[in-house]
Amino acid sequence: MQFSLLQQIRTSEVVALFKDVFSASEGDAEGQLIADFVSKLIAMTDPIDLICCVAEKNDTIVGCIFFSRFTVPNEQSAFILSPVAVSTDVQGQGIGQQLIQYGLAHLKAMHIDLVFTYGDPNYYSKTGFYQINEDIVKAPCPLSEPIGWLAQSLDGQMIEPIVGATGCVDALNDPELW
Repeated sequence: MQFSLLQQIRTSEVVALFKDVFSASEGDAEGQLIADFVSKLIAMTDPIDLICCVAEKNDTIVGCIFFSRFTVPNEQSAFILSPVAVSTDVQGQGIGQQLIQYGLAHLKAMHIDLVFTYGDPNYYSKTGFYQINEDIVKAPCPLSEPIGWLAQSLDGQMIEPIVGATGCVDALNDPELW
């Protein structure tokens, strides 16, 4: 398994991966929603605000994650992990967790302070995320499942309460995704 940053030439392969994975697990409508989101994320986001990491097996992308800029009012540098997909035929082999660890190491090398995600606490806790609530850091959109609001510090400091509004890149600023 090889982990790397996405080369722009392979974006259609990544969009197809997300569509296939989410269609298989959540149905065709969700697969299309996430594929459209990934397309917008790539097309609308300034490259300095977007990091895409991929896992390849035999020259085929089998996993992909995105980190996009997340703005917090206290001027700390932050990104948010969303979305994540691992090909259904290789799920359960730890590829997603390895890919997230690869991405987190990349963010640490960039001296990013905080990283957030919104998802299954049982899954993301395996890569260092822990549950927070909006009294600590407010999500940019209303949360349909507040239990899934997660964060971790990459600079070794505790995450202290941050007062004020947060922001995400335009493609992620869609309440339907939250």
